[in-house]
Amino acid sequence: MPWALSGLELGANVLELGPGPGLTTDILQHQVDCLTSIEIDARLAKSLKLRSSANNIIIGDATCLPFAEASFSAVVSFTMLHHVPSTQLQNRLIAEAYRVLRPGGVFAGTDSRWSSVFRLAHVGDTMVVVDPNTFEHRLKSAGFSNTSIKVATSAFSFRTTRQV
Repeated sequence: MPWALSGLELGANVLELGPGPGLTTDILQHQVDCLTSIEIDARLAKSLKLRSSANNIIIGDATCLPFAEASFSAVVSFTMLHHVPSTQLQNRLIAEAYRVLRPGGVFAGTDSRWSSVFRLAHVGDTMVVVDPNTFEHRLKSAGFSNTSIKVATSAFSFRTTRQV
């Protein structure tokens, strides 16, 4: 997470997509004024609600966000995009992130790259790996601009902006 957010101003009202068990939520909730997290897995969301001081934890689908257009100063996503079961649904998630961002808002995050160890960790689990080499085009297709993607051996980070 620090790799993706270093030097980035998220603003006061942040949406976190797919926090899973909430490891990133634990950090983010102390860095922003208002954090809303949306998690599709009801068990994980309920567990996070019970142990977190963040009070805006919602059970829901990030491909169909229940928020008005331009609601958030930033949207973040950490190592969850590969859990979205198809490229088409990933693109819908990207479009939804764009829709709920305020003009000038940033969409930032990380995801893992394919490896045999990563594949083994996802046996019996959804794993639709995002190609960092084509991700910028997918972000631009949703309307984003000023995109930066940094690729490392096992992961990549991204930052992109909703135009003003």
